Amino acid sequence: MVIYLNFNKLLVIALLSAMSSFTTISAKENNDLAPEVTAEEAAISFWELPYLENAFIDTMPAEREDGLVVSSMVANGGNKAMMVKLAQEIAGKQYGKLDSLLVARQGKLIFESYYLRGRVNLAHGQASAVKAYTSLALGRAIQLGYLTMADLDKPLIHFLKDLDREKLVQGADTITLHKALTMHGGLSLSEEQSKALEKPASKLKGQGFVQTLLEQSAPITPKSQIYQYGNYNPMLVMTVIDAVVPGSAKEFIKHEILDKLAITNYSWDEHVSGLPEAGWRVSMTSRDMLKLGFLVANKGKWQGEQLISADYLAKATSGLVKPTQDWMPDNYRYGYFWYQTVMTVDDKSYDATFAWGGGGQRVIVIADLDLTIVITAHDREDQIMAQISNTVIPAFAEKGKNHDSNVLVNSPKIKIDSI
Repeated sequence: MVIYLNFNKLLVIALLSAMSSFTTISAKENNDLAPEVTAEEAAISFWELPYLENAFIDTMPAEREDGLVVSSMVANGGNKAMMVKLAQEIAGKQYGKLDSLLVARQGKLIFESYYLRGRVNLAHGQASAVKAYTSLALGRAIQLGYLTMADLDKPLIHFLKDLDREKLVQGADTITLHKALTMHGGLSLSEEQSKALEKPASKLKGQGFVQTLLEQSAPITPKSQIYQYGNYNPMLVMTVIDAVVPGSAKEFIKHEILDKLAITNYSWDEHVSGLPEAGWRVSMTSRDMLKLGFLVANKGKWQGEQLISADYLAKATSGLVKPTQDWMPDNYRYGYFWYQTVMTVDDKSYDATFAWGGGGQRVIVIADLDLTIVITAHDREDQIMAQISNTVIPAFAEKGKNHDSNVLVNSPKIKIDSI
């Protein structure tokens, strides 16, 4: 049974003691409950989008014919009271300006919530989470045989046949896909050179962008090939994808990943090179982000089909290197554009793999609990990650399997399943 509560706190408490007063909503009606952008709102920028008047919290998400299987928290071993309390705290901005929090277990969406600028049909900006999506595209190319695992350790320029190798800087042939994927490419350009690369020019199209990078960089040496986040590494990888797959990288990403996952509500901006952006400037709905997380959770499979090479994905989501930014948590590790860390709850450790974008975009996989979590936000402080270990993991760990029905609701839009 799904219950829709639209009352103040005192009335809800009274209703909890009088089960006959609940209103039941049909599955068809549920499709209209999650907040959606209107046609007028769709025409304005994200930053002009008005905040929701009320947060939307759902412990039994609605079926929307988008390829996702939905279920309830009660049926999937979650502590409803803990999750609703967290959602209410998010609604109160205790952890910054979040726009959505979704949780799936065993491949089923069981908790869905939207706040502030979050809308169920809004393609939300992703920032650096896009790097992880680029990694999945490379894994798809390997699965289809356009690259091999051994190719990861070959010079990256080996795959770029249009380059004029005579003009490349010393050490250009030491950059491998593995090094670019772990942010160890070693390029070194001045601020002036970097600004010039942002301006459209015919010489930068296609492999011309990498040609320019490898002509203008200082010599690439073991000393320069240290962890340096960004530094054109994602576009090096995207250029290889474009070079090895049939057609173009844009067509490949659409037909071999997005179409396969029934992702249609998205935007993927074009880089100055004419190729798809590899590290940012993509927008996608929270529900569709969840599908990308399922690829990781299911070792590259989607609905029984092996989309991403399992061998590649295992390596991509391993803690291969240690990020060196001053602000980076000490226990974070980096794979192939995916982060990895260990979260300890009640003396038990859980491996977490996640895509991470500035402002608070995350796709998180907790394999030990079969959880996939999606977060969107527009908050520079990005404080929510602590609540994954403080609340979400405990809500689904052994000690969290307490289906407490005494949920005190103080938000006017909450659907509670099977109280």
